[in-house]
Amino acid sequence: MAWIEKLLALTRNTLLECIRQPVTIVTAIIGFLFIFLSIPFSSFTMEDDQRMFIDIGLSTLFMCGVIMSAFLATGVVSREIENRTVLTVVSKPVPRPLFVVGKFLGVAVVLIMVTLWLGLIFMLTELHGTMPTVATPYNQPVLTFGLAAVVIMFGAGIWCNFLYDWNFGATVLTLGVPLLLAAYCVCLIFKPNWATADLATTFKPNLWKALGMLMVAELVLGAIAVAVSTRLGQVLTLATVIGTFLVGLLSDWLFARKLQQLSDVMSKLPASEQSWHDAMHLEWGLYKVLQSVVPNFQIFWLTDALTQKKNIGFEYMATAIPYGFVLIVMALALGTFLFQRREVG
Repeated sequence: MAWIEKLLALTRNTLLECIRQPVTIVTAIIGFLFIFLSIPFSSFTMEDDQRMFIDIGLSTLFMCGVIMSAFLATGVVSREIENRTVLTVVSKPVPRPLFVVGKFLGVAVVLIMVTLWLGLIFMLTELHGTMPTVATPYNQPVLTFGLAAVVIMFGAGIWCNFLYDWNFGATVLTLGVPLLLAAYCVCLIFKPNWATADLATTFKPNLWKALGMLMVAELVLGAIAVAVSTRLGQVLTLATVIGTFLVGLLSDWLFARKLQQLSDVMSKLPASEQSWHDAMHLEWGLYKVLQSVVPNFQIFWLTDALTQKKNIGFEYMATAIPYGFVLIVMALALGTFLFQRREVG
């Protein structure tokens, strides 16, 4: 079908444009440094160093996704509209809804790639573990294979950029994912002293579930960034994404808590004193609408479950992932509506 070919072409071009942007590799390297330094940072706790490490690592992954989603969406949508290069696309003709979806898919692929890249670094660092005392031994397999993967991907990026003029960031990220994945898989079968390890103890599925939920949250933020960038510039897009992210993390405290308080008060009032249009019911309805409209990112933030060593069931993910999909569709529908009325000529 012609529309599928146009969608794939838009997605491919957006993917190449996003992965070559300097902000992508810069954000990835900063996230890599924060995850790597989270081991000495976690050593300042008085009790559970590993809990602090997980908090720092997952927070770093989440914030990198927030920053990248805003900057990438601005680069591929807002800048094209301002430079009027979008005219070369919509005049093909390419339907505007297809343009918005294609841009989002390209941004989404890069977000997933960078999150997986950082996530594998996080997993390797977690396998090594924190070092609460000077007597704690280093994890030799993680240092050997992990550092080898890092050296190879950065070395290949420098080499290919110097000799073949390949984009450094795109080369590092593209090679890094399979190299880090191979290093992680090999390290799973070894203990710190190179003895054979039991996969049941080294492989932690809950961490991967938490990482998957973070990816869903970042895709939601990416869809919101693409939607608002059809009308706003880089600064306002970044402010909108960060504001939505912060309010979404506080959704339970801002809205659910107030709803529960109002429900408790109304349940104690006699029926004769209640009316659907009184001040209390109207306030309850307002908070209910806000709770429904504002994305609840607390659903995707599973650090508390990890630190409390609770199992993350697939039943929970089966409800959280469709919720994220609905948010993405709503954001893209809003972006399509805003872009349909935008003058690009």
